[in-house]
Amino acid sequence: MRGYAMAVVVLAGLGLAQAALGQELTGLARLDPARSSVTDSGWSGIAVELQLSQPVPWRVRVLDGPPRLVMDFREVDFGQVSSMPETSDHVSALRAGGFRTGWSRLVLELDGPFTVAEAGMQTGDGARIRVELDAADPEDFAARAAIPEPPGWALPKATLPEQRAQGQGPLTVVLDPGHGGIDPGAERPPVTEASLMLTFAREVKEALLRDGTFRVAMTREEDVFVPLETRITLAREAGGQVFVSLHADAIAEGEAVGATLYTLADEASDAAARALAERHDRDDLLSGVDLTGHDDLVATVLMDMARAETGPRNERLALALEAAIKAEGLAMHRHPRQAAGFSVLKSPDLPSILVETGFMSSDADLARLRDPAWRARMARALVEGLKAWAREDAALKDLLRR
Repeated sequence: MRGYAMAVVVLAGLGLAQAALGQELTGLARLDPARSSVTDSGWSGIAVELQLSQPVPWRVRVLDGPPRLVMDFREVDFGQVSSMPETSDHVSALRAGGFRTGWSRLVLELDGPFTVAEAGMQTGDGARIRVELDAADPEDFAARAAIPEPPGWALPKATLPEQRAQGQGPLTVVLDPGHGGIDPGAERPPVTEASLMLTFAREVKEALLRDGTFRVAMTREEDVFVPLETRITLAREAGGQVFVSLHADAIAEGEAVGATLYTLADEASDAAARALAERHDRDDLLSGVDLTGHDDLVATVLMDMARAETGPRNERLALALEAAIKAEGLAMHRHPRQAAGFSVLKSPDLPSILVETGFMSSDADLARLRDPAWRARMARALVEGLKAWAREDAALKDLLRR
């Protein structure tokens, strides 16, 4: 079995499992967490066993930075993955979600270099997938992790405007419709946060472009899942100068009504800097700054310096949007400006804000969110708020230059 599975891995280059060859299954499969597990195997190995409701095409590979096992599946619902037994001493984190239309991803972060020794699927009672990992020497692991993605497997890209030099021409706004794909966000059937915010983001984009003083990019233009950290990467690729993430939350208890504006909490900044320094590509930490020759400490210090400038700009952005939303006569939460450690707010040098447009758990808010006329007013408020912030930001920069 081990030799056969290795042949599959070598043949496919990236570890494309045999179930993916000659099949195009599209029905959503589901993970059975009670019959799945991640355990240590032998002296230094890891065994991953997954029970799915049906066979699906899949592949497996290793990646570095940090070392991790990545398994991609055609349409698997991993909603119960947190209840799957995970007892391996070599696995530091486990997460799952979607990463492109029709495909789901399971990621295991590892405590060192491992390579795939065995990979296979048994069918009959649904589908049982088993992957065996063996400890590897760093060179062998690095070679396998460096195998490039095959054509067509790259993460989704934003629709990017033509890049321009900073400070010239229209302001580039990156709109980030929350959630998407296998992650619907908050739900009030038949409405999902992901679909509602995609519709609203398109309307905001149109309003910004109509104004004539903005360029606009979106982190997703359709119902696909884009990982949180990838959203900031896409913003950089777009030459973004301000990042606006759009959401409509729901709460299980209590009452919450109205729009809320979130900036990055101070207590999240230090942790964010450390995590970015440890885990991101060096060219993704600070726009226009080459950090490839610097260690984590230097990178963290440089990010702290960038955040010292960006933090006040974020606060001014929140104030400008709050004033514009209130001027439009739209309801806001009783605490309209708040701070949190949301991943999409952690870019050190890109002014970023998360706009909770309302709460889907509120009947009144949900009715407003579904009303095109109300959304048009909120879109107009965001446009006016961004224009006011941009004018103030430019004026303050001119003062500093003098």
